[in-house]
Amino acid sequence: MPKNRPHKGFLKRFRISKTGMVRHRSAYHKHLSSSKSGKRLRQLRKDRFCANPDAKRFERLLFRRLRGRTQPRAALRRSPNPAQRREMKAARAAARPAAKSAAE
Repeated sequence: MPKNRPHKGFLKRFRISKTGMVRHRSAYHKHLSSSKSGKRLRQLRKDRFCANPDAKRFERLLFRRLRGRTQPRAALRRSPNPAQRREMKAARAAARPAAKSAAE
């Protein structure tokens, strides 16, 4: 069975932030700017974020979930700091011999 590949056209035009928001460039900004007002050009210069229904459509193009779309930021899993990593390793090492003796 063939592999699912992300849509290359999408990847060139959009960026996904770490919180899962989809950023895109505004249309009508590249050329013919002399007929547009300064206010309009300034507003077009900003990066825009896609709405949730659009982000849901983009998930199908990428074949993956965009993690910040429906979750609150507090629910995102954070990487442990070095001290927490050491504690986790020690806890795993302590649990390993107990599991071996129970298996025997």
